[in-house]
Amino acid sequence: MTRPAGVVLAAGHGTRLRPLTTLRPKALCPVGGVPLLDHALARLVPCTGTGPAHLAVNAHALADQVVRHVGDRAHVSVEQPEALGTAGALGRLRDWVAGRDVLVTNADALLLGPLDELLEGWDGERCRLLVVPAEGPGDFDGHRYVGAALLPGRLVAGLAAEPSGLYEVLWRREHEAGRLELVAFPGTAIDCGTPTDYLRANLTVSGGASVVGRGAVVEGTVERCVVWDGAYVGPGEHLVEVVRAGTREEPVTVPAPQ
Repeated sequence: MTRPAGVVLAAGHGTRLRPLTTLRPKALCPVGGVPLLDHALARLVPCTGTGPAHLAVNAHALADQVVRHVGDRAHVSVEQPEALGTAGALGRLRDWVAGRDVLVTNADALLLGPLDELLEGWDGERCRLLVVPAEGPGDFDGHRYVGAALLPGRLVAGLAAEPSGLYEVLWRREHEAGRLELVAFPGTAIDCGTPTDYLRANLTVSGGASVVGRGAVVEGTVERCVVWDGAYVGPGEHLVEVVRAGTREEPVTVPAPQ
């Protein structure tokens, strides 16, 4: 099988993570001291290869930060004046994709485990979605999509560069026709869309210990917290299950109870 192109979807506004996402885009929020975007690129590389010929990232909210962070590691597609959604993003990348199959992943999904299951034994004809059993109704037949999918090049080529979602324009149709493959993810999957889940992702990676970023200063005490790089915790502070960001002069504290 020819290696697919790899795409990280990183254009979200991160509304539920505000005010953290007023400081940096959701894709650059760190988990275990590593930006979510870097986690996403790292899980694609074994399947796609490295560099801008093999990896692409889309950006919209605070796009200049994403462009600087990615550098020459991947092709960056900046979507302005509006974000194009999961399908529109791939439509805009049509020339870069150049007919290849696409392995796509969400930047805000922390997936602790390889993506090999998606590629193994694939016939190249059907969309494959990585899923786990859902606690509620789920997205597909009692399963929850966890943010990684393998898409045939012929279907990607038909996507338009306009605001649209993969579920609405592709996956729902394929599912109703019985052509959608669901692949169980054997690892841990956490959607980092809310402060609670974002903290949970960090504590999962750290084994339950607080995560303190590079250059952060903690003069008080922290329990089960995330302290961003460059942030400050004063000597009289005792923080429990929060995310501390910002600076000494302008601290940002976001409660994230588990």
